Amino acid sequence: MRRVHAQGVIILGGGRALLMQVAHPLVARGVAEHSGYREDRVARLLGTLRPMYAIGFGTPEEARRAALGVRGAHRGVAGAGYSADDVELMRWVLATLIDTSLVMHSRFVGALDEGDGTTGAYYEEMCALGEWIGLPRGAMSRDLAAFRAYVEGMVATIEVTPEARQIARDLFAPLPEAPWLSPAMPLARELTAGLLPRRLREAYGLPWGPRRARALDALGRVSRMMPPWLPPRLVAPPGFVMPQSWRARGAGHS
Repeated sequence: MRRVHAQGVIILGGGRALLMQVAHPLVARGVAEHSGYREDRVARLLGTLRPMYAIGFGTPEEARRAALGVRGAHRGVAGAGYSADDVELMRWVLATLIDTSLVMHSRFVGALDEGDGTTGAYYEEMCALGEWIGLPRGAMSRDLAAFRAYVEGMVATIEVTPEARQIARDLFAPLPEAPWLSPAMPLARELTAGLLPRRLREAYGLPWGPRRARALDALGRVSRMMPPWLPPRLVAPPGFVMPQSWRARGAGHS
């Protein structure tokens, strides 16, 4: 059940991962100049989530195809001072996904026991994924401690640009292509603000305070307590983002 619950909460960290990524000025420039997210944000979100879930929860072949698809989609994305093949940019983007997954698990599923090797094994698996999308072997930090130091160092030094702030505004704006989802956007903004590192939250100008922090903490406590009493289908991610093999097995068997 914890695995199914973990699959479900990862999707809620998408805004955090994206805003951490575009806090790097060169990533923000690449998104602003090459991404079609403004035209159809729902389609763009699905185009990001489906490969991510295939890589994380699909069969080895599904994961390989998804990773190669991501690499192919980014081929040729380049501009003044940046390239999608830049090792440091790929390293940062992958790091935001790993870090967000760890944060979401700790807050909404349960504390991670690093002594049993599970967290380290997850990190090693994600580093192997980096090779599939084009990162050279050894580009990622050697272990979790070094990885966390790298993320902290990046968060302390990268600068949120006007391009990144515009992406953030666009991300949480109403959805004309899916008006039924528009009421959820303010909630997504609140959740993302609370999950971001403080320095980046303030740089994006996202409001926060003690009352909001208490509400987020309460949400986390409820989330961590509820799964044992809920059917898997209520804590699992929506099937339309999951790989075919997962849908064939059914959420209750993951």
